[in-house]
Amino acid sequence: MLLTAPKTLAENIKFVQVTDAHMAKNSEYSQRVLKATIDDINKQPDISFVVFTGDNINYAEEEDLKMFAHIVKKLNVPYYFVIGNHDVYKTNGLPKTRYIEIMRESNIRIHQKRPNYKWSKKGFVFLIVDGAKEVIPGPAGYFKKDTLAWLDKTLSKNKRKTVVIFQHFPIEYPEGAEGRLKTHKTYKVEEYKDIIEKHDNVLAIISGHLHTNGENMRNGVYHISTPSLLAMPHSYKIIDIVTTKDFSPIIYTQLRDVEVKAAD
Repeated sequence: MLLTAPKTLAENIKFVQVTDAHMAKNSEYSQRVLKATIDDINKQPDISFVVFTGDNINYAEEEDLKMFAHIVKKLNVPYYFVIGNHDVYKTNGLPKTRYIEIMRESNIRIHQKRPNYKWSKKGFVFLIVDGAKEVIPGPAGYFKKDTLAWLDKTLSKNKRKTVVIFQHFPIEYPEGAEGRLKTHKTYKVEEYKDIIEKHDNVLAIISGHLHTNGENMRNGVYHISTPSLLAMPHSYKIIDIVTTKDFSPIIYTQLRDVEVKAAD
């Protein structure tokens, strides 16, 4: 699908989204799924980076996160992470600050210090936008005012760049997610949408959370939702952005199934 033309031409880029891995130390199977996924991604050609879009672990415990970090650091390409509703619980001893510290300790190539951050690659700007609650966790996301202010400011600073956003909680809901929306809706998404409406440089918003595959266009922005890695069939998403001079960028997505071998 053709999207709004960027003001600055970027290069073609391919990357991977993995979401809702729900890995747990008490679930050997979830560990095998994640390991098989890392092995499969490492076999794919021309991948620029991987983004884990939240619910990376099933329980907000340090031991689980350290196990997750140990597995994913075997990726051959840079990787980034979003915090989901299963990932943090301040009272349980895993606030966002400690979550980020553990991920940084596992890989010297991880530089982010805050849950909202950005990086640039091949002419694109990529943003991580945090909507997780750490004090009273729950399935409904909430983008706080300081997060929305950061988003607005960052989009303004990069107005001549094409921006792709990753987050756990979607602001547009894919078909087939109706059953989960009773508990998993995102609070006050209109405030978020108002910011997106102000800017013409957002190409796509890529999320997880609802365990549903869906892709739709809203007001020139491509909304991409991806199923849980732990659900059957186990799959992650390969995303290609193709750019051509004088034309709008085109997004191609492919769900790739992962073969998980039986336990020895």
